[in-house]
Amino acid sequence: MAPLRYSINITVDGCCDHLAVSPDEDLHRHHIENLARADALLFGRVLYEMMEEAWRPSASAVSRPDWMEPFARTIDAAKKYVVSSTLEQVDWNAELVQGDLGKAVEQIKRESRTGVFVSGVQLPLALAELGLIDEYEFVVHPRIAGRGPRLFEGLAKHVDLKLESRFELASGASVMRYVPTS
Repeated sequence: MAPLRYSINITVDGCCDHLAVSPDEDLHRHHIENLARADALLFGRVLYEMMEEAWRPSASAVSRPDWMEPFARTIDAAKKYVVSSTLEQVDWNAELVQGDLGKAVEQIKRESRTGVFVSGVQLPLALAELGLIDEYEFVVHPRIAGRGPRLFEGLAKHVDLKLESRFELASGASVMRYVPTS
């Protein structure tokens, strides 16, 4: 079964609002490397709609730096699964996931050859509750936001982690990868 890898950008004080961090070329390159370790992306509705608006080729009318284009091409080409109880259909190389979340994600992991990548806030909370995340990556940006959504708010039980690797990006953001210990 392929691993389900979670990655998110956060501030030092734990804010995970995408507007609270400043993207740069090094960060985008890092996320391209993450996406290359997976043959499928798993999104909740909110993140799917946000990514589609920002990265679908029709969004190319939006002015963005040239260094963002490799990420745009990578995410556009990726197979996507969208977990939603409100959407009736999806496109952009995506398939709607409905029904029992645990069973559906386990099936996606079985069908994957290299891994499944997930990000966001609400869906990863549900996946952590089910014990389905195999790797947690936190990209901690050197900023204090003072407000905003926090990760794993309301998690019913602790998830103990073991540090697997740690390195720093040019911006000073620290990338820390953990695996669950149980």
